[in-house]
Amino acid sequence: MPLSEFEAAKIKLELADLVETIRPPVEIRDELDVVSRIEGQSVLLFEKRPLWDDPSKFSETPFAKATFVKGTGQWSVYWMRGSGKWQRYDPCDTVNSLDEWVRLVDKDAHHCFKG
Repeated sequence: MPLSEFEAAKIKLELADLVETIRPPVEIRDELDVVSRIEGQSVLLFEKRPLWDDPSKFSETPFAKATFVKGTGQWSVYWMRGSGKWQRYDPCDTVNSLDEWVRLVDKDAHHCFKG
């Protein structure tokens, strides 16, 4: 079940501040950036880069996902495999907040999110 409009709006505000903490320096954001999106009850992080053959267009590659589980009040954590399939992040498969998730992704202790 997707997040309610109220929940989604609240998450968008929180997420904007959190993603700002892990974005690359301003000087290189035209070449590499991190953006977020809400899809259903999940929040996804994408790496955004210009296309090599048309720099006026961009590609977005997902690398981290958190899905809210209303029954537990926790977020399930996933990373994108090279196969293009999401996999649970075994070292820490749930977190209690988006702040905890973004810190986990940024630290990337097992090199799953950023390679």
